[in-house]
Amino acid sequence: MGNVQGKAATWHQLAGIYADQGEVAKAIALYEESLELTRKIDDVQGKAATLHQLAGIYADQGEVAKAIALYEESLELKEKIGDVRGKAASFAMLGQLLADKKRDFDKALNYLQQSLDILQHLRSPDGETVRKIIAAVQQMAGN
Repeated sequence: MGNVQGKAATWHQLAGIYADQGEVAKAIALYEESLELTRKIDDVQGKAATLHQLAGIYADQGEVAKAIALYEESLELKEKIGDVRGKAASFAMLGQLLADKKRDFDKALNYLQQSLDILQHLRSPDGETVRKIIAAVQQMAGN
């Protein structure tokens, strides 16, 4: 089992490298490979992380509906395993995506506020970044 988990993690890391280099098709293929392995061994945390990364790629490619679905699936898994910091990241990404691409400011602000609440509870410096994003979204919404 550990060998499969290590392989899944390796594919995940390689996919990130390809994504950073703009080789999107290779990155997606490796993330999909990693996802398949995490499913086989029921590695919920690995699956949630990979879904989150895939969502980011699809968002960058303009496949907003697919990205939202993947972020939401990642969020459900993080909820299931109690990954609070991971939830904050997914809430923030979902909020930004909904504001920027869907112009759904109410839902975006709801997600961003949930992210901020978690980050403030954790006393994370990332809370300040999310606070700035919230202000920008409120400005976009005309509030």
